[in-house]
Amino acid sequence: MLKKLPLWAKIFIGMGLGILWGLISVWMGWEKFTINWIEPWGTIFLKLLKLIAVPLIFVSLVKGISSLTDITKLSRIGYKTIAIYLLTTIFATTVGLAMVNIMKPGDVFPEEKQEQYRQKFGGQIEMRQESADEIEKGSPLQFFEEMIPENFFFAAGDNSKMLQIIFFAILFSIALVLVPGDKTQVVKDFFDGLNDVILKIVDIIMRFAPYGVLALMAALVIDFSGDADIFTALGMYMLTVIIALFIMILGFYPILMRIFTRMGIKTFLKGILPAQMVGFTTSSSAATLPVTLKQVTNELKVSKPIANFVLPVGVTINMDGTSCYQAIAAVFIAQVFGIDLTLVQQLTIVLTATLASIGSPGIPSGSIVMLIIVLNSVGLPVEGLALILGVDRPLDMLRTAVNITGDSTVASLVASTEGELG
Repeated sequence: MLKKLPLWAKIFIGMGLGILWGLISVWMGWEKFTINWIEPWGTIFLKLLKLIAVPLIFVSLVKGISSLTDITKLSRIGYKTIAIYLLTTIFATTVGLAMVNIMKPGDVFPEEKQEQYRQKFGGQIEMRQESADEIEKGSPLQFFEEMIPENFFFAAGDNSKMLQIIFFAILFSIALVLVPGDKTQVVKDFFDGLNDVILKIVDIIMRFAPYGVLALMAALVIDFSGDADIFTALGMYMLTVIIALFIMILGFYPILMRIFTRMGIKTFLKGILPAQMVGFTTSSSAATLPVTLKQVTNELKVSKPIANFVLPVGVTINMDGTSCYQAIAAVFIAQVFGIDLTLVQQLTIVLTATLASIGSPGIPSGSIVMLIIVLNSVGLPVEGLALILGVDRPLDMLRTAVNITGDSTVASLVASTEGELG
């Protein structure tokens, strides 16, 4: 019976059992047993996520960007597509930051508990905080200096250097596109195969997620001595994410469509609704692509050549819902830990979430791995993932619907500028 349950349901059950075990441990005095024999499985799960982060972001970016070889024939359309995708992703991240700073979901957490977590993870937080302070005090261009790795392999061995990995991946991909195709086909085929292998590794790791979440939540409840305030904070966090995503899906995209394509808001939302529902159900932009193509060409009247170019690219590099959520999640974790993020750090979140979302695989829970990149970029302990993993599935479903809506919007905008919108 349990084997037939979808992964999200198993994770949710794992979260519930973890909370229950943590409460029982506090009540029965089994804290030491739980810390010694249960919590390590959660630590193993986090290490597995960290393990795959670097190869996933590098290979996904190389595969995604190098697939844009059509840019040589459709350079104008290609530049428009990438530019609009980046702008909407930056806007989505900014919306997420604005909402989390306005609603402050983590601030409902008791200050004394924040202090406990600051002490527990103080070493790694202070180390990363010093790095952030140096950037803030240095040259305005120092941040960009730090993006350039002196040695790729040293950068690949440090998860806090993800921006350097992303920079090299982009540079490598551009070179791959510029070299004649017959000379690089072997390399592209290699990355295609490697990408499939890495996605399978992610799938294997996520199968362990219910047990990892159980262990992490049990330890978390013990750390907070069964305090219910963390669950109040989680509820506020979910509400913040939902409001931000609905601003995108019901406000930002329809307004863009109305202004630049003259399409009615009702017409747009009705036309894309079937794709949104499939995306919401599957939590996979890639799996929903055939439905998205059908709705965009038949209902939104985008020409097939443009839809066939823009939408597959969007599945790879346009993750507005993901970047919005990552910004909220990172700041929420900081608030729970009682860490004040500077303006420079929040701008780092915007940039990192934007770039990380480009490499997010269009599969269920793929963005969880990418969130590690965002957390590392501003010195937040990845143990904070324990707070949000259990409630990620419903938010993942909504994020996918937002991603699909964003892809469809950009396809319509590009078609409109080319006079290919019916």
